[in-house]
Amino acid sequence: MLKKFVIPFLLIVVLAGCRHGSQIGATENNKPVPVFEPGGEYASMRIPALVMSKKGTLMAFTEARIGTSSDWADMDLLLRRSTDNGKTWQPIQVIAPRKKGQPTNNPTPIVGEDGTVHLLFARDYARAYYTRSTDDGLTWTEPTDITEVFDGYKPSYNWNVVAPGPGHGIQLKNGRLLAPVWLAKSATTPKRVHHPSAVVTVFSDDNGITWQRGAMVADSSGDVKNPNESMAVQLNDGRVMLMMRNPGNPHRKSISCSEDGSSNWSRPVYNQDLFEIPCMASIVRVSEEKDGKGKNRIVFVNPDSEHIEKTPRRNLTAKLSYDEGKTFPVKRVLNPGASGYSDLAVGADGTIYCLYETNNSPGKDFKYTLVLQSFNIDWLTNGKDRLKK
Repeated sequence: MLKKFVIPFLLIVVLAGCRHGSQIGATENNKPVPVFEPGGEYASMRIPALVMSKKGTLMAFTEARIGTSSDWADMDLLLRRSTDNGKTWQPIQVIAPRKKGQPTNNPTPIVGEDGTVHLLFARDYARAYYTRSTDDGLTWTEPTDITEVFDGYKPSYNWNVVAPGPGHGIQLKNGRLLAPVWLAKSATTPKRVHHPSAVVTVFSDDNGITWQRGAMVADSSGDVKNPNESMAVQLNDGRVMLMMRNPGNPHRKSISCSEDGSSNWSRPVYNQDLFEIPCMASIVRVSEEKDGKGKNRIVFVNPDSEHIEKTPRRNLTAKLSYDEGKTFPVKRVLNPGASGYSDLAVGADGTIYCLYETNNSPGKDFKYTLVLQSFNIDWLTNGKDRLKK
């Protein structure tokens, strides 16, 4: 069932913008600072993605929605870089400029061990693209259409919506690049909606030159109704755990595991420690036990409003697991106010960076700002645990 798609490599210079390009302050004392703010033609900044490069550059991506906050608005795909751990941010780069009537959506970056930063994204939720940078995001290759990879699903799942991630993908210990993707199909053609939906993965075993499709993880005909926005983390034993958004009951994240991240996915189960609002969430490995030394630590972040009336997207909470994602006994609130999608990255010193949506507008005015907040294991555990490097 696997299909390869070959990608030519042509280096181009990224378009650099000056909008919202001023230097901004660091995230000190766990206080959030803005990275992308709405203004001018940009009505809302949504769908964060965040990675830390091998050279220590933070890269923050977003959809800059033009004129309206709608998922179907015209959009520019933006990047900002920070070379000092979020203290200052360089001007905006336009990675994929708008096309009229074709939203540029779902940035999904992957940092490779060789320093290459890979990026998947979609246009109009209809076509998928791949680009890469070998200079820490200063320049990027010409985006290449890899929709043919996803067309291989159509005989068994006739999708008309495709969306990588959102949020970061991962490179496995064996070198495989891996990105979760969600698909959706509508019985009413040409109407396209985000459900019913299914979750799959795509991967590359040759550093992004070719991409292949993996087996279906879950669809709405199985144990989870309309699974979609997902994120992967590799477990200590080499397996890949996929954490999926679950719009239905019970209000918990669904989990599936695979030996290789592409086949033989386990039957989805619900993690009782991970409340589902529903909303996209983020997960990242912070540390790993090796040869009996160190600890396994995985951090998860999402709006945990289970005990707030009407369960709005509020109370962004970080949770910590010591048992490879089975339980998350430690938690601490990052932002008690309005908060939504998020993504996580980890620095060489163990600092955890969280880029997330927040909204200070009244009512249902979705003028989202993306802010960065940093913390560490010491803060998360109130001094009961400390990452030793």
